[in-house]
Amino acid sequence: MYIGKAAQLSGTTVKTIRHYEAIGLLPPPERRGQYRVYTQQSVELLTFIKCAQQLGFKLKELQAILLGHHGADLPLELAGKAITDKKREVLGQITGLQQIYAGLEAFEASLEGAKYQCGLERLA
Repeated sequence: MYIGKAAQLSGTTVKTIRHYEAIGLLPPPERRGQYRVYTQQSVELLTFIKCAQQLGFKLKELQAILLGHHGADLPLELAGKAITDKKREVLGQITGLQQIYAGLEAFEASLEGAKYQCGLERLA
């Protein structure tokens, strides 16, 4: 299939596919004359990249997972470790945001009194 069809099936754009090729996320496709020809495997890889980005992965992180990947299967062990690391990172962010929320609650409550408190001091 040509690049336009691959973009459509994967939910990306032609420009995005070219960018992924340029930075090594997507292996160079075969060519028929001057046209790039993509496989179903390419579409699946594009879909994987798009999903991972939507879940917070940066392109640099995906490059580390997919570095040198040109085979039929995704490097599942690397992907699994990256997902575990990302989950740990997100949990840390959630904890930090919960502390900020508690601080905002305390700060809001202190508005009724004359003594303002940030609320974060008692959480530390």
